[in-house]
Amino acid sequence: MTSTTVAKQAKLNDLVKRLIEIRQALAESDAALEPGLGRIHPTYLKSARNLAHYIALRHRDIRPLQQELAELGLSSLGRAEAHVMATLDAVLAAVHGLAGRSWQHSPRGLDFLEGNKLLREHTETLLGPNPAKRAVRIMVTLPGEAASDYQLVRELVAHGMNCMRVNCSYDDRQAWVAMAEHLKRARRELGKECRLSMDLAGPKLRVGPLEPGPEVVKVRPVRDVTGMVLKPAKIRLIPQAHATAVANGAEPLPIPIAAGDLALLRAGEKIEFNDARGSSRQIVVTGRTGEYVETECVRTSYLASGMELRCKGGSDGIMRVGRLPALEQPIVLRKGDTVVLSDQLPLAGGSELDEDGGVLRPPTITCTIPEILGDIKAGERVWFDDGKIGGVIKKVADSEATIEITHAAAAGSKLRSNKGINLPDSDLSIASLTTKDLEDLQVVAEQADIGMSFVRTPADVEALEAHLARLGRPDIGIMLKIETRQAFDNLPFLVLAAMRRAAAGVMIARGDLAVECGYERMAEIQEEILWVSEAAHIPVVWATQVLESLAKKGLPSRAEITDAAMGERAECVMLNKGPHLCDAVAALDDILQRMQGHQIKKSAMLRKLKRW
Repeated sequence: MTSTTVAKQAKLNDLVKRLIEIRQALAESDAALEPGLGRIHPTYLKSARNLAHYIALRHRDIRPLQQELAELGLSSLGRAEAHVMATLDAVLAAVHGLAGRSWQHSPRGLDFLEGNKLLREHTETLLGPNPAKRAVRIMVTLPGEAASDYQLVRELVAHGMNCMRVNCSYDDRQAWVAMAEHLKRARRELGKECRLSMDLAGPKLRVGPLEPGPEVVKVRPVRDVTGMVLKPAKIRLIPQAHATAVANGAEPLPIPIAAGDLALLRAGEKIEFNDARGSSRQIVVTGRTGEYVETECVRTSYLASGMELRCKGGSDGIMRVGRLPALEQPIVLRKGDTVVLSDQLPLAGGSELDEDGGVLRPPTITCTIPEILGDIKAGERVWFDDGKIGGVIKKVADSEATIEITHAAAAGSKLRSNKGINLPDSDLSIASLTTKDLEDLQVVAEQADIGMSFVRTPADVEALEAHLARLGRPDIGIMLKIETRQAFDNLPFLVLAAMRRAAAGVMIARGDLAVECGYERMAEIQEEILWVSEAAHIPVVWATQVLESLAKKGLPSRAEITDAAMGERAECVMLNKGPHLCDAVAALDDILQRMQGHQIKKSAMLRKLKRW
């Protein structure tokens, strides 16, 4: 036997030894899982074992081993997710054969076909049967107008929507039921299957109300590039009693009148006033709509509460503008600034300054869940407004947290009320299910599967299951939204908790998750979620900003097309609302059909190329 042969034999023997050690670790993971298997749903028993095998495999760095296997022309274990033990056994058998050794073993776990079959079955249980021409489903988040627009729901189903999602953070129970009824009707008329999922809102940690600014609205005509008026600003004068929320930019802009008789105004009359800047302005009456008076203005004007309007014409007299909504005063934050997060109810405000302009007290904000101030600690990070503004907690005392801003735009970033707050390093004690969620659940559980927001621990999943059991709906599927760092860290345990049901899935909520874990980590995080979920044979929804420009503006970016194509590795891709939603569904349907001929999960499919 030559020295080369001896060296090769030694290398193969060492390879066998290391593979056997890995197999033993996988077998030990079975033993560790055994006590909890009694709570796993029968359809997920084999999947739970495979998940344990996968986690055990990934507890070590096998990259050098993978390279050695690839050099021998063997599987590198890189596509083992759905059938870990079967892949390892196949590799072991091949290496034993190359080493000229026999190998006897007791088969464990799933074979190659069964793992993929279980994933397909579990996907159908939660998301419905395969669409006719593709394997990946399309989920669509409905806008509020779908409650009164049956045709929108029908068109979405006709264009390829396979699962309709209702976000219970918006609208009300009556609207949700109306959307569900529209879906039932569309399914009957089109003869198509389409599932329904409703997301519970969960606790929403947001910036509280800010100090109100002046009660002013702006009206502005449309001008061309030379400043010529193309379209006058339209203003509708309404009785104070009919006043509702007045929005800047509304067309026509409703302005309540607190004093003066609108009934006396006639078309052609002029109304003069000095606007909030003291500029002399004029509006002209153009007609009436019932009790309302329609007017036009050809110059930019700022109308304020209590402003005097002087009528010039047959109805000479004085009118007075009623109460307008106060403009919000955003807080401008720059890198190095300090902001105080308080649990006090008074409205937040800007900085308090001394006579020389020095800061006596930094700006103060409140949050919608003040209880979190008992959980956060110095040194932990805080992100505002989807990660646009970031900071570090410097001190927590007297029901206040002092935060130093570390990330903001060079010219400063505006922080407004109702913007999200993320605390990726904090262990928050707030419950995943709010009082509102529990009230909504009574309606939602009658209509749809459940999307669970802000899930972080297995106890959160158990709490939802307990409430569903009390409602007599243990059969409902649940979709775990992975949107916090803690949820990602606990992912295998969350998945095992979800496996207690016959229908379960995971949604990669990439928006919040990117803020929580860092945008630079998002690519690897979504891959890891896909791998763990495939090992558990649990369907994944690829969500957040998929074809967002197409849905909202009618034209996708190049990067969005690539992102949508990569969503083919999930079992479902979610689109969000927008005026061009049906176009986005049709485009996604086409992209997914094209991609499935090239790739399934991580495996490249070497179909015959039509070019070259």
